[in-house]
Amino acid sequence: MLADEVKNTIQSAYRQLLESRELTPRYGQRLMIAEIAKTLSVLASDDDHDPPVCVVEAGTGTGKTMAYVLAVLPLAKALNLKVVIATATVALQEQVVLKDLPEVLEGSDLTFSYSLAKGRGRYLCLSKLDMLLRGSDSMQAMMDLYGEELDDPNAGDHALYESMLDELSAGNWKGDRDDWKDPISDLNWKPVTVDNTQCMGPKCSHFRNCCFYQARDSMDKADCIVSNHDLVLSDLALGGGVILPEPQKCIYIFDEAHHLPLKSNNHFSSFTRIKASITWLERSEIMLLRLQKDEFIDATEQKSMQVQISRAKGLLDNVWALLEQTLESLENIDSYENRAQHAFKLGVVPEAIQVAAVDLANQFARLASGFQNITDGLKDAMEEGGDVKYRQLAEQWFPLIGSQSRRAEANLELWLSYAATDPEGKAPCARWLSFNDNENFSDIGLSSSPVLAAENLQQRLWQNCAGAVLTSATLSALGQFDMLKMRAGLPEHTHYLSILSPFDFANSASLVVPRMHCDPSDYEKHTEAIVKALPKLLNKDIAALMLFSSRRQMLDVMQRVPGEWSDLILCQDDFQKSQLIKYHRQRIDKGEDSVIFGLSSFAEGVDLPGKYCTHVLIAKIPFAVPNDPIEMTLSEWIEQKGMNPFMTLAVPDAAFRLVQASGRLLRNENDKGQITLFDERIVNRRYGKTILESMPPYRREIFEYEI
Repeated sequence: MLADEVKNTIQSAYRQLLESRELTPRYGQRLMIAEIAKTLSVLASDDDHDPPVCVVEAGTGTGKTMAYVLAVLPLAKALNLKVVIATATVALQEQVVLKDLPEVLEGSDLTFSYSLAKGRGRYLCLSKLDMLLRGSDSMQAMMDLYGEELDDPNAGDHALYESMLDELSAGNWKGDRDDWKDPISDLNWKPVTVDNTQCMGPKCSHFRNCCFYQARDSMDKADCIVSNHDLVLSDLALGGGVILPEPQKCIYIFDEAHHLPLKSNNHFSSFTRIKASITWLERSEIMLLRLQKDEFIDATEQKSMQVQISRAKGLLDNVWALLEQTLESLENIDSYENRAQHAFKLGVVPEAIQVAAVDLANQFARLASGFQNITDGLKDAMEEGGDVKYRQLAEQWFPLIGSQSRRAEANLELWLSYAATDPEGKAPCARWLSFNDNENFSDIGLSSSPVLAAENLQQRLWQNCAGAVLTSATLSALGQFDMLKMRAGLPEHTHYLSILSPFDFANSASLVVPRMHCDPSDYEKHTEAIVKALPKLLNKDIAALMLFSSRRQMLDVMQRVPGEWSDLILCQDDFQKSQLIKYHRQRIDKGEDSVIFGLSSFAEGVDLPGKYCTHVLIAKIPFAVPNDPIEMTLSEWIEQKGMNPFMTLAVPDAAFRLVQASGRLLRNENDKGQITLFDERIVNRRYGKTILESMPPYRREIFEYEI
């Protein structure tokens, strides 16, 4: 049982917060606090137990941030555990740090410290800034030799870099990209930051003042660390405890947890391009000569690496020929994300390619080891007490050699995957090739990715953490958590709870399905029907969000609507997401009409409360793209197991996406409006009726409008 002292602390803090902010107790919020606290209470017992995992689907308006903070922090502090709150994006991270946690501290007698955790890439590297501002003949020589692989010392805004140095020196800035007074473009930021393979750590002459490590120091002392999914997964991929505290000492809270399986797959995927890799290896040969000249490797090392590079190039030439033969033998080639592609059925690559992959994996293992040896030598050269110029030159070389080591490791991971045979009974890896062909350059890319995050998350997270909480407004599909359980590999002892939103759906919103007289599969008729319907459905005080599953249809509708309507449309292809939402809000504030046209990225994470969105229009049931190679491979595996992939995967996923998309309408208890779905299948197909029944209880107006 949860210790009485901790239980009393949670209850007292909740009462205080409600009183201080003049809030009414919410049944769903209290339920969420109780469920999380009960699930994690095993941590306070002396009995042997598996790490507790709690999944809470908390409908919009529950107040989930306050709930999970109150439920977890008092227990974690009592047990001397860290709390890691992981959000889906950096923007959500900052909301928790700048708004939610200060409100809890201000409105209750809870005492805890917290820190914001970001990856190295969000922080300025003092060493790179120093090199850019000092200038370096050696750096310029490396640039001339190595071309685009090295950041151009003349690229970027030098006035900006001077200003950065001034603000750092004055103590007005701590090197965090997100805290700079103006947005910094990628072009200007990339030359002054590093990743983990380029960072010299304690060997760097700027280590004592390092922006990243100073931020890390404050994190180590904090009770609560606010991170994001990507940083947690990066830490787990490195073995855990490298960037964040050790998993065994952490209770993780994953907000917007429906993103976790996909993000995990991305972290454990691999990719290479054949000709680009050959070009990179050719540049590496030149680089090795320069390293020998600068006396960081001797002639024997240079010759050994030269031999390894030559062998790797020869093997890549051979595999290029095999891949070309594979492409020529295909009757049909799919297209995905504007590239021609071919996904190997069930992830099984042809035997000849698998044999070649074994040799390439061995070769890149040798190259990765060789680059690591050079890196170790550069670290030795950076030791205190040596020649200052030699040390400075080693510091200039280190990030570049780190990049070579990372690229060799990435190739090694890809070729190991292509050399492997997936274990029977387990979900396979998706493996596919993509072909880019243009006037200047053609190349073949190879990719590999898990189709389920289950195994990686089981081994690295669920079995190793102290405990975990997963929450989001939408986690179930068709009223079940089966999809999340399968994709995330949640353990059998996981506790699940679904909390309905406190919103009065029936009186706040109507779900309208117009009579279309066509199926979305009839592209022309369906598109024309939408074009014809928009002026009828949007006729006064327009503040609308129109969501499409297809970019082609979005652009076609834009081009075909009457001229006076096209002026009202803000299309996601024309603006950055934040800028588009800002323009939309400005229009509404001025009393003007405005319609946002967006794709799937606008179906979640877009908050347009009240007058900013009174109508959400959805072009069709949002089924996943059918030629996504990962989903194709997963579907093949599901079918092989004797199940129907459409009903097992596609329908629950579409239901999940539709609930998310419709959820853009009601953002608080006072919102009202209409959701229009241009898809009769939700009524006249059996699977459609199943999807319809899983949606919130909006007032339904089926076929009351004729198009």
